[in-house]
Amino acid sequence: MKIANLFVAGLALMGITSAANAGTLDDIVKRGELRVAVQTQGPPFSMVDQAGKRTGSSVELAELMAKEMGVKITFLDFDWDGLIPALLSSKADLLVADMTPTLPRAMKVAFTKPFMFTGSTVFSKAGSKFTTLESCKAAGTKIAVLLGATGEKVAKATFPEADIKSYKGGGPLLLDAVNNGQADCGVNDVSAVKGQSAAYPADTFTIMPEVLSKEPLAFATRYDEQDLLIWMNLFLDQVAIDGRLQKNLDYWVNSDAWKKDH
Repeated sequence: MKIANLFVAGLALMGITSAANAGTLDDIVKRGELRVAVQTQGPPFSMVDQAGKRTGSSVELAELMAKEMGVKITFLDFDWDGLIPALLSSKADLLVADMTPTLPRAMKVAFTKPFMFTGSTVFSKAGSKFTTLESCKAAGTKIAVLLGATGEKVAKATFPEADIKSYKGGGPLLLDAVNNGQADCGVNDVSAVKGQSAAYPADTFTIMPEVLSKEPLAFATRYDEQDLLIWMNLFLDQVAIDGRLQKNLDYWVNSDAWKKDH
């Protein structure tokens, strides 16, 4: 009896009690719904297509998660800077976007293992004098970036003499700023730039061939959702092994195939 009591006490010290069986996964299954925070408009990872359907690379991966859990899925739309607050306030169970797991962000939320790698690139309006990376480095060049995004940090390091203009919202704001002449160039994730520029007529932008950084992309949960984090990492392992992840990335990220369908 004393040994049993000591064993239970030891488990309690490690945070392992019978209550540990009840966690976020149990809550999701009981409510029958997975609540996912996504970026309002961030193709090819999240967007509303011409038919009015929420879709994209990250959206489809989240739908696969819900299918494996046996629950329905609800997408909650937020601008870029609203994603982490939505997760921390428990409005969402998890966050799926083209988000880099930086150390400052990881002070707030728990990231999964990376599901892919990407990097920041530079773009300008086609026909402008800003045709190369070097031309964008000229003093006073107006560079559009997303507030709080890794591209903002990359732009400040790459273009020290430029006028960095930070925009609050999503990637399409940067494309609009460059297209409307409010900025000379923009810096954002290369996958996002290619995906979001599809909404404009062909040859509207010049996308520089250089990739300014190498960055992992990951999904996120709260630190008090360790059971969900473990499950999500296992999910990413499984879809990588059975080919579903590569199929998703080949369609949405590594090609333009999705554009004709959406």
